Amino acid sequence: MSDNKIPAGSVPVDAVILWVDGSDGRLAEKRERYQAQEKKSVAHPGALPTRFASSNEIRYCVLSILTFAPFVRNIFIVTDEQDPGLDGEVRERFPEKAGCLKIVDHTEIFRGYEEYLPTFNSSSILAMVWRIKGLSENFIYFNDDTILIRETSEEEWFIGGRPVLRGKWLLPPFRKITGNAWKMLLNRHIRHNLDYRPRISFYIRQWKSANLLGLKWRYFFHCHTAHPMRVKTLEDYFIVNRELLKKTIAYRFRDADQLLATSVAYHLEILSGNRNFARLNLGYLHPWYSEARLNRRISRCMKDPLIKSVCIQSMEMLGSGQQKRIFNWLEGVLGLNHEN
Repeated sequence: MSDNKIPAGSVPVDAVILWVDGSDGRLAEKRERYQAQEKKSVAHPGALPTRFASSNEIRYCVLSILTFAPFVRNIFIVTDEQDPGLDGEVRERFPEKAGCLKIVDHTEIFRGYEEYLPTFNSSSILAMVWRIKGLSENFIYFNDDTILIRETSEEEWFIGGRPVLRGKWLLPPFRKITGNAWKMLLNRHIRHNLDYRPRISFYIRQWKSANLLGLKWRYFFHCHTAHPMRVKTLEDYFIVNRELLKKTIAYRFRDADQLLATSVAYHLEILSGNRNFARLNLGYLHPWYSEARLNRRISRCMKDPLIKSVCIQSMEMLGSGQQKRIFNWLEGVLGLNHEN
């Protein structure tokens, strides 16, 4: 960790959440129309229905920020003509934070780039969040399925005005790259499945983003957690690399060739001398886990004081019993009921 000291609270910190409710008929119709227009089947990795599903995780995400990161000034929810309708509950539970929720439409952050709307691609949207009006220089980016479960201090996110980079150094994911190449060869040229696309790899995309910035032999891997970032880091880079920004946001649906803005931001910080490195402090819950494994993960999150957040991947794919257990647990963690 850096020993550079800037008094906590001297720079405001905001939170940014990307959110979509895929059950909205209007939005679903629009998405299906553009899928057909761009010939993206529902099996395309960037158009899978689970990418747009919502089980109201955003409620827990917002309430967790207010509960466990009280230093956050405003929470910006970036949407496509939607509103999760949480203002009333925030006013009731956190009256001192009334008005802190700000709904940001895609049209605001894509101003001047309207030809790339509508977009159904969180990677494209993420590359533009630095353009939110009124956003603080220091902000924390959340997916709506990332939920804080313990108290955090501002110094766990920013030290000396610079983001704390949680992750680990890895070698380039050559094995995954080679595996994808073999899968493409097998499916397209032997099985003649010309529409085949391998799963979009979180590892490969981070490596490509780091490699784009000149890193050759390793990259700093981050996981499915919330990410502290600086507006200036992204703004300075994308203003100079405007064509790269356009290429990134041109994909209406997530694509393996897109850079990942969080990885770009992390590596730009590192290249500029940021050494605020820290270990990952999250729990990860995945629908492909067996019920026993999922229960062990939840138990660990409950017992380990170093775990500060949890990412609940694709909640809608979990069984009803598993969903109920997770929601009951979160209700207890956030003090929304009287059960432990």
